[in-house]
Amino acid sequence: MKILVMAGTRPEAIKLAPVIHELRKHTNITTVVCNTGQHREMIKQAFDDFNIIPDLHLDIMTEKQTLSSLSARLFEKTEETFKKESPDWILVQGDTTTVMVSAMCAFYRDIRIGHIEAGLRSFNKWAPFPEEINREIVSKIADLHFAPTKIAYANLIREGIEPDAVFVTGNTVIDALYWIQDKIEGQEAQLLDPRILKAKQEGKRIVLVTGHRRENFGHSFIEICQAIQEIANLYTDVVFVYPVHLNPQVQQPVMEILGDHPRIILLSPLSYMPFMALLKSAYMVLTDSGGIQEEAPALGKPVLVMRDVTERPEGVKAGVSKLVGPHKEAIVKHAVRLLDDEKAYMSMAHAENPYGDGHASARIIDALLNL
Repeated sequence: MKILVMAGTRPEAIKLAPVIHELRKHTNITTVVCNTGQHREMIKQAFDDFNIIPDLHLDIMTEKQTLSSLSARLFEKTEETFKKESPDWILVQGDTTTVMVSAMCAFYRDIRIGHIEAGLRSFNKWAPFPEEINREIVSKIADLHFAPTKIAYANLIREGIEPDAVFVTGNTVIDALYWIQDKIEGQEAQLLDPRILKAKQEGKRIVLVTGHRRENFGHSFIEICQAIQEIANLYTDVVFVYPVHLNPQVQQPVMEILGDHPRIILLSPLSYMPFMALLKSAYMVLTDSGGIQEEAPALGKPVLVMRDVTERPEGVKAGVSKLVGPHKEAIVKHAVRLLDDEKAYMSMAHAENPYGDGHASARIIDALLNL
């Protein structure tokens, strides 16, 4: 069996890394890893942290790329790759443009498709954009669906997917987290920015911020930054740490509003090892991202989700995360509550993580081998 693993962005690389390691344990599987380069620098960091060297590089990223131009280049390069490699299966993870285009090209060439992290739904085609539609397209044509949770499984069955084609595996990000935690044990001093280490030594609480969603660009992003600024002004014992995405529509408002605050540390994007060391050190998380909604609860970190909808309702239901939207007043209100009310904080920090046990990758490979 020849399996071509397609990845284009940092989150894909992180969540596929444990799957790739598991695949390479099997001598009866030929594993080829393709980096499309949708996010050129950030995906390389992630693969490096997991000691993975991709076999193929499509290098499709260009400056100021649009979704249309990105998709056009991906279709052309991916088609060439599939024609040359002739895999039996492709594996894709999540909901990026790389995932959608890879699945479509595989469908055109009658190559079987395994979709990891299948069945996530926000039921709003504009949020997250364009990911919600990307994953719906892949679900229509995939041959095997690896759902991370029972809710994701139910979404797929409700859409008419045959139950025999759906496997509940847990999320591979928990596998990745456990793998990297072992690797960074005792190395926090080398991995964390000196300013963060100093804040920790002074007994300050670290609030980790991540944010880059397209649907929040513009006014919503300004509100997010203003909320962070207001909370930072309220507490002298709290330091915000924000690894800032490279997109100019993120960089500009963040630098303008938060750039000079003495208790806000702005960092360049982090590779996975220092990011996990930072998450481990954090008191809580403010985010509009996806994967961290799964990672943070595994480490007992409450999450405030700065989005109006989430395709990860399990965390909200379990009490490990709370939807606050990209709205200044709500972000401030709920962050202050967690910073001031120990009981409220502990109820979120000690809730059970619903996203997996660290064995999702093995379940995925077992399903492929048992066909």
